[in-house]
Amino acid sequence: MNVVRGERNDQRIELFLSGRIDSANAAEVDAEVKRIIDGGEELPVLIDAAELEYMSSAGLRILLRLRKTNEDIHIINTRPEIYDILDMTGFTEMMNVERAYRTVSIEGCEIIGRGSNGTIYRIDHDNIVKVYNHADALEEIQHEREVARLALILGIPTAISYDIVRVGDSYGSVFELLDAKSFSEILADEPERMDWCVKEYVDMLKKIHGTVVPEGDLPDMKERALKWVDFMKDYLPEAAAQKLLDMVDEIPHDDHMIHGDYHTKNLELTDDEVILIDMDTLAVGHPVFELASMYNAFLGYSEYDHEKVKEYQGFDCETSLTFWNKVLRAYLETDDEETVRLIEDKARIIGYTRMIRRSIRRKGLETEDGRAEIDLWTKELLELLDRTDSLFFSKDEIVVKANVKNLDKVIGFIESKLDELECPVKTRIQICVAVEEIFTNIAKYAYLEGEGDAAIRVEGADEGSKVRITFTDSGRPYDPLTVKDPDVTLSAEDRAIGGLGLFMVKKTMDGVEYEYKGGKNVLILTKVL
Repeated sequence: MNVVRGERNDQRIELFLSGRIDSANAAEVDAEVKRIIDGGEELPVLIDAAELEYMSSAGLRILLRLRKTNEDIHIINTRPEIYDILDMTGFTEMMNVERAYRTVSIEGCEIIGRGSNGTIYRIDHDNIVKVYNHADALEEIQHEREVARLALILGIPTAISYDIVRVGDSYGSVFELLDAKSFSEILADEPERMDWCVKEYVDMLKKIHGTVVPEGDLPDMKERALKWVDFMKDYLPEAAAQKLLDMVDEIPHDDHMIHGDYHTKNLELTDDEVILIDMDTLAVGHPVFELASMYNAFLGYSEYDHEKVKEYQGFDCETSLTFWNKVLRAYLETDDEETVRLIEDKARIIGYTRMIRRSIRRKGLETEDGRAEIDLWTKELLELLDRTDSLFFSKDEIVVKANVKNLDKVIGFIESKLDELECPVKTRIQICVAVEEIFTNIAKYAYLEGEGDAAIRVEGADEGSKVRITFTDSGRPYDPLTVKDPDVTLSAEDRAIGGLGLFMVKKTMDGVEYEYKGGKNVLILTKVL
């Protein structure tokens, strides 16, 4: 059998190596390679090393001489022992060298997860394999291994692939998960553990969202979301599409980690440890993007057909709804129905945008069910856009309907934040009086022809020596700083009614600023603590 044989066309040269290449036959192999290459210098060379069993330094010298005439060399199906030689001697830095991969069968294997990029199978008691949808998935696999390693370094418990295999016409990553059980399986088989699952699920979510990622190490989810929104401009009324774009664009950059596909099939319990898997969607961004994908997984995708959640998550619609509601309250640390629903609406806007785009790109408009599903999501999205002014939320912010009935809720939130800042009693009273005056003013006058939201954010400033309170509403433009101060030297009979509230605010606060920006009133109070 010839040690080397080759084929050549105008596009590239293919060489097939087999057996042994050593000092005894190196001259013969080199001459045959030159004969095949003759006249094809500078063409790309693809070397299939599937049948190459041994290579000494004499064989390496042949590759080195070939590299001088043909710079673009790609070696595939390299056995581990040959790859180690090429790697040790630096050849993997000079040319693209791919290992040979063992073959794994998934016939009859249990599906334990399914995502946009691949499907996860349990291949035996101790191991799972993620099979990618694309035949040329090696770059995706390498990316996922790198981001999983980054997550582990940053303190997120996750499984890292220890092997790459061939599965049919595609590739897969193999992970060791000893006696693992997904949270989907636990919820389906042991419903009495619902509250335990909620706690562990939220604890992991907060750990992820509390992790700061070095700049540039992960993609920005906001950039992806802006592409989804750009796609939607052809499927929404112009005003709605523009409002959607403006709201996504206003979401501030956030360098904290988000998983991007955080659902119960991607959380595994193994040896009493909770492990996160399926890391290829890892990114940075505001939590609203994470909550959007979670909403889609538990409710959105099955909103038209309730049976879909059983197919995707492994439990029924009622379990999914209950779990989502418990998780959202635990994550937001509130049972206040209005607060929960306002933030859920923000997540739904992103979620519907993503689902509509995904369905249209997958030919959803070409089927009756697909059109009905898209119509349902579009109707929900347009209704949400009508009543939502911002997609941003923060643990330092409360968003309520601008109604005096919500004053106690606002003051309670302000006081809880002042407690965190160890605000003195006298200063606390002054701040609460000022907040009451501003919120009441918004509630009475901002939305004369309907109802709208008011957002109140509390932030420490100058290393905690100051507090900054920001009020934002989308009502009619109104600058309270233009209101003339009342003459407090006049007698009660001679004084005009009104204006005292804003006067007290300006007198007791150390700073009051106003601007009308992006269709919103923004008023900022500053107080030295």
